[in-house]
Amino acid sequence: MKTRTEHDLLGYKEVPAEAYYGIQTLRAVENFDICGVKLSAYPKYIKALAMVKWAAAKANNDLGLLSDELTAAITEACQEIIDGKLIEEFPVDMIQGGAGTSTNMNANEVIANRALEIMGFEKGDYEKCHPNNHVNLSQSTNDAYPTGIKIGLILKNEALVANLKELIASFRAKGEEFKDVLKMGRTQLQDAVPMTLGQEFEAWAVNLEEEILRLNENAKLFLEVNMGATAIGTGINSEPEYSEKCIKHLRDITEMEIVLAGNLIEATPDTGSYVMYSSAIKRLAIKLSKICNDLRLLSSGPRCGFNEINLPKMQPGSSIMPGKVNPVIPEVVNQIAYKVIGNDLTVTFAAEAGQLELNVMEPVMVRAMLESMEMLESGMSTLKERCIDGITANVEHCKEMVLNSIGIVTAVNPTLGYEASSRIAKRALAENRSVYDLILEEGLLSKEKLDEILAPERMIKPQKFIKA
Repeated sequence: MKTRTEHDLLGYKEVPAEAYYGIQTLRAVENFDICGVKLSAYPKYIKALAMVKWAAAKANNDLGLLSDELTAAITEACQEIIDGKLIEEFPVDMIQGGAGTSTNMNANEVIANRALEIMGFEKGDYEKCHPNNHVNLSQSTNDAYPTGIKIGLILKNEALVANLKELIASFRAKGEEFKDVLKMGRTQLQDAVPMTLGQEFEAWAVNLEEEILRLNENAKLFLEVNMGATAIGTGINSEPEYSEKCIKHLRDITEMEIVLAGNLIEATPDTGSYVMYSSAIKRLAIKLSKICNDLRLLSSGPRCGFNEINLPKMQPGSSIMPGKVNPVIPEVVNQIAYKVIGNDLTVTFAAEAGQLELNVMEPVMVRAMLESMEMLESGMSTLKERCIDGITANVEHCKEMVLNSIGIVTAVNPTLGYEASSRIAKRALAENRSVYDLILEEGLLSKEKLDEILAPERMIKPQKFIKA
């Protein structure tokens, strides 16, 4: 394999000649074989890093610190990355020591070497375009890296929310499909009062719809960045107007309402926005898991469970029990939720571990959040396409359980009173008879009045009381 020789603070190494990354990226690859997930697994994140470098180059050019030729080459290289090229040139492990320096240098080296090519020079000819002197000009890992993280998370949030909206639409469609299917509602796993299966599915849709606002509101926290803070927030090695110009260009390239933090020393080690957004992801995961628990219960059986709905049959359920089919899709979403909850705890501990003017644990935070978002996207798509869209209702079984339930005594409670209703319920349980038959047997209501009270449309929404 052809190589080129590069050097850094620690010495010389041979870098693959065709590689756009350089010696510091190579050292990171050798040092951090940790989770096996590379930066290249998250193209939106790499795109965000390129946007930061694009804006920095533009700001440096405005200040006369970077020539027009270099600026054009650097920004063209950045634009190629933004357009999805060179993604495979980011081989560094997501979890790394050094507070993200390896990620930042990976971007600096790839952009520098591609800019060299654009200008007609060989890769590695860093006198013409240097990863630190030119691509990283007026920056530190400690401002460029977290800014890239935040923009990447905003981009990823857009995809997550779009995916969530599709799942909500699926629940809502089932709500409409099942709007006339009467069933028994339950509290504490005990019979409660009647409702429709459509109401249950619509409630799930509304429950998840609330998370769109939560995710978007928390993602807005990422719009505040610390570009120009450089190492610790004092702005050393940047010019007075650099932050303002860089933010302007960031707004242009991202089309986001990005703002500069009010105090850069405070903003540089602060990871509060990660904690807030991670909690919003966790909240979504918890809700999805609860819904999947409900789906598993309602489809349990088929003969010895609730058996109110049928989930699509995805695969045989047992190596020993013939005919058994398991609710594998809700089960996998449950497991995704547990992983997301664990990742949120990781973010919490990593945020707490910040010391003095920097939090060096940002790599594991971004890994945890991006992993959670990626798994939730896949999980929600799978849940929609392989479960919710194909659910059918056991209409007659649902209705029969309502009619045989002790719970319908609640519907006659306003008419008969609590004492009489309790007596009927107790007798129905003891004698294994229906509430309906016992009310008629005791002559508490006429058949016409009882049928009026127990009409399905009366039992699923507020109604005027009927007198005995």
